[in-house]
Amino acid sequence: MNDQTTPVPDAAHPATHSDDQPLADRGDNRSQRPSSPAFRDFITSSWAPRAGLSVEAGPAAAFTVSRRAAISAAFPGDRLVIPAGTLKQRSNDTDYRFRPHSAFAHLTGLGTDQEPDAVLVLEPVAGGSHDAVLYVRPLAARDTEEFYADSRYGEFWVGARPSLDDMTTLTGIRAAHIDSLADALALDAGTVRLRVVPDADELVAALVESLRAEAETDAQAAAYDDLDAELAEALSELRLVKDPYEISQMREAVAATIDGFSGVVRALPQATDHRRGERVVETTFDAHARLEGNTVGYETIAASGEHATILHWIRNDGQVRSGDLILVDAGVEVESLYTADITRTLPVSGTYTDVQRKVYTAVLDAADAAFAVARPGSRFADVHAAAMEVIADRLADWGLLPGTAEESLAPEGQFHRRWMVHGTSHHLGLDVHDCAQARREMYLEARLEPGMVFTIEPGLYFKSDDLSIPEEFRGIGVRIEDDVLITADGHENLSAALPRRPEAVEAWMATFR
Repeated sequence: MNDQTTPVPDAAHPATHSDDQPLADRGDNRSQRPSSPAFRDFITSSWAPRAGLSVEAGPAAAFTVSRRAAISAAFPGDRLVIPAGTLKQRSNDTDYRFRPHSAFAHLTGLGTDQEPDAVLVLEPVAGGSHDAVLYVRPLAARDTEEFYADSRYGEFWVGARPSLDDMTTLTGIRAAHIDSLADALALDAGTVRLRVVPDADELVAALVESLRAEAETDAQAAAYDDLDAELAEALSELRLVKDPYEISQMREAVAATIDGFSGVVRALPQATDHRRGERVVETTFDAHARLEGNTVGYETIAASGEHATILHWIRNDGQVRSGDLILVDAGVEVESLYTADITRTLPVSGTYTDVQRKVYTAVLDAADAAFAVARPGSRFADVHAAAMEVIADRLADWGLLPGTAEESLAPEGQFHRRWMVHGTSHHLGLDVHDCAQARREMYLEARLEPGMVFTIEPGLYFKSDDLSIPEEFRGIGVRIEDDVLITADGHENLSAALPRRPEAVEAWMATFR
């Protein structure tokens, strides 16, 4: 008999009726943890002093100072609340691996799974600037119940947390206990305006809302959503131009991603032998991302054959057949949380057929046209427009449009978009679709500047049941995606080391066979 088996109740030890135990407490039934005072005294005693951790300033600490200063200058006199977020439930009492909110990571330099529940507060001071305070849950002493009994935060369960001094050293921000957050936010709440990042932490947002309610007028209450949206917008726009540290992290993410694509090509023979070959591709890349970085930056798309015409195919349960194309859209997220986002459409057999090469070359030409205008002074929207001119022209040449390319490119036309409904580019960084809360005039209509990083990713997607196209095109999906840095005199293709021309792709794949 297993020594953890629950004893069968008998007359001397009657079962406790389930109605006597609150529903919220029943999840602990499985742990069978002792609760006697003697056990507590024993488990909290006779521990050696903790070995001193060697904590140094994090590599981003020197850069986060100016980031916080920029946000401070935008909101003088306001108390700014930027939560890391909380652990998210996956099922029952198990959580997803924690990832902090990107705005919090950007302003603190913290990444990976560091500090669930932490909150950065920019406290207004005289002169319009702010003092930064980082509220965290520090390491609990070993004579506390948290040490051995708390499965979410206890050292016995999840390892030792940094002390307040450690966190101050790591981030360069004064750290305080999370238990003091409520009092800090309540200080002068009637005269100091509060702004909080929306949708980051429900509990922190509720605390801010309650403090506002104590002193609000109807007019103030109506303005709160706007106040928070303005903060989210400013934090998003702050990331539109990357600093040198961010660019170095993007290079690291791209390099790790390129290595991951090499692993994918090596795994293609195994993928063709497996009934769910797309999963072979997915897990090959995802394992690499976990080994060489933090994880994947988004769910890997491994779309073979007809599945390549589904833009966000992540079920990845299909077969990988020789003669088909497989579209792999994947990115490694490094420890600092910056992610790459690269797509290659590969011939499973190692060689493109004539019609596959025809479609692939059209997409490549569209990408090259987009690269040609990716330089300072161009508008972000110009990149997409350049790619669409090639796509429309090529589709017209093939006789697929109900008119000319010029008629299709007109706003009232857009027939070519039937086969490419997505945009050509998006900003890239801490989020795969970075800076998403930026205003239109700061994003789509903005002039490109050195330090901007974004994708160029045209595609053509011909579904197998599309009767408007010749049969030879049906079931072919192609996307080519690269990560681009705007430089002082043009651009740099950060992912150029991964072959993109069809003959180069074929030669590269042959080296692994």
